[in-house]
Amino acid sequence: MNQSPNTLVECVDAQGNAVGMAPKMDVHLDATLHRAISVFVFDEEGRELLQQRALSKYHAPGLWSNTVCSHPYPGEAPEAAALRRLQEELDMTAELCEVFVMRYRADVGAGLVEHEYDHVFVARALSSPNPNPEEVQAVKWMDKQSVKNALLTNPEIFTPWFRLAHNEVLNCLETNKQERAKMLLTPKGDHAAFLYSHADASESVPA
Repeated sequence: MNQSPNTLVECVDAQGNAVGMAPKMDVHLDATLHRAISVFVFDEEGRELLQQRALSKYHAPGLWSNTVCSHPYPGEAPEAAALRRLQEELDMTAELCEVFVMRYRADVGAGLVEHEYDHVFVARALSSPNPNPEEVQAVKWMDKQSVKNALLTNPEIFTPWFRLAHNEVLNCLETNKQERAKMLLTPKGDHAAFLYSHADASESVPA
């Protein structure tokens, strides 16, 4: 099921507390902080599954990104949304683990801004992808180094949230060491705060 621009999403404060709901298009026009999910699926060989966004998408059409990126319905648990969207976009099942939350803001063109409190999951593929053409233009499995090289040489072919999250996802996989909240700044000027569940909530984190 392709989510329409009128689909309701959950608006949140900087700590991820729900504060209301609004149509998806409205939050991207107004740059309202809202809840999102991003899933990075890997196979037994350590390759990651990338998707090219359908050309009909209302923003970032045709760009390459992580396996799934979407929004929970208001009140829907992020993991449930991740599993649902894997099924809807790729007819796929996977074993999920949430590794961090990425709070970021990025211009996605056409006057639209992504400002998301993004629950980021890594996942082990339990089935092969069967892309829904309404959602996905193409998919491909790539080894981690090839993805890193592509991000360095052709960052413009990837979505802003993928550019922001990718290295941190690999850090979580390779070191299994969750660090305190930290800021990443990319050459494009996009920025994100990486928040971990055990970080002291009383301490400030980047806005």
